[in-house]
Amino acid sequence: MIDIILYFFRDSFGLKIPMVFHYTSTKMMLAAMTALMISIFLGPRFIKKLYEMKIGQSIRKEECPLLGQLHAKKQDTPTMGGVLVLTAMLVSLFLWMDLKNVYTLILFITTIVFGALGGIDDFLKLKYKNSKGLSGKGKLLVQLSLSGLIALYLLYPPFGHFLQFDTWFESPPSLQEYASRVYLPFFKEPIVKLTGIFTIAAFFFIVFVITGSSNAVNLTDGLDGLAAGCLLLVAICLSVIAFISNNKEMATYLNILYVEGSGEIAIYLSAFAGACLGFLWYNGHPAQLFMGDTGSLALGGIIGVSAVLLKREFLLAIIGGVFVVEALSVIAQVLSFKLRNKKRVLLCAPLHHHFEYKGWPETKVVIRFWIIGLLLAMIGMASLKFQ
Repeated sequence: MIDIILYFFRDSFGLKIPMVFHYTSTKMMLAAMTALMISIFLGPRFIKKLYEMKIGQSIRKEECPLLGQLHAKKQDTPTMGGVLVLTAMLVSLFLWMDLKNVYTLILFITTIVFGALGGIDDFLKLKYKNSKGLSGKGKLLVQLSLSGLIALYLLYPPFGHFLQFDTWFESPPSLQEYASRVYLPFFKEPIVKLTGIFTIAAFFFIVFVITGSSNAVNLTDGLDGLAAGCLLLVAICLSVIAFISNNKEMATYLNILYVEGSGEIAIYLSAFAGACLGFLWYNGHPAQLFMGDTGSLALGGIIGVSAVLLKREFLLAIIGGVFVVEALSVIAQVLSFKLRNKKRVLLCAPLHHHFEYKGWPETKVVIRFWIIGLLLAMIGMASLKFQ
């Protein structure tokens, strides 16, 4: 949007516009600052409004008595803070991103659909106190549907022509060329190209990454600042990778895939990081505001989509290792309960609650998970050089 305004003043009034405003790096910084300031300055009013609307977190003491005692102080703390985070990100999108770029459209749709899905789920939980929100199957159906449409667009060019995306949006010519490739961290070349009949495997892989990422972040969002802090680290890593991938010389030097137009992804992920940092101002212990499914489902979906567009799906599994382990802990707990005569492998799942049951203070769990997340982020970034 800012580009359009600048070009208008240049063409209409002959004003000389500094080139710095057209650089991707400048837009990344401005997008991050915009989202950060919106999150921080609108936070108090947003929290006050949620209190007035009585949109507060309810603690299910009957399901987890010990957690009910540990988290009793969190009762009625405002939730649906994801609305604040996503609003800050979308404002940055409209201000600093190229609205004609297809990556902008994909990220915008992901934010709106997953955010609305989480918002409806949160609303139902708050409106009907004994409700668990949308059914798991219902949420999964929406997630799979959107993930499938994105995969179909990336892998099957005629689908994009049918939607007339090529008419309204600028689609990088190499998009479909590398969409079926699979890259591993620390390896220069793709390990496999899923073409022909194997394209169906690429389709399911993309769907799995996006849906799995969305749900993994949702499972991690259980302690003050835990999910937001880990998401901040992942967003910074992916934004740097997107920025490098957008520069042909830098991508060639580091032997990574050149993704034309990925600067738009870098800008949005910078806004993502800024919004998460601003949200942490109010979500840090003791939290004044919770993210809710509105934020966790959407933010998880966004990093999943970004990783798919950058062809860094397995790298996401490293830098987002905290989310992976949290999701695996729930899967292991459920399978053990069903297959081992109701025996559990953890005191409580997800994993962060297991450590709470062992007597760790909430802040200790969160900080140590952050440290692990930082270490994994460093390993992920190092993989770009050591390949």
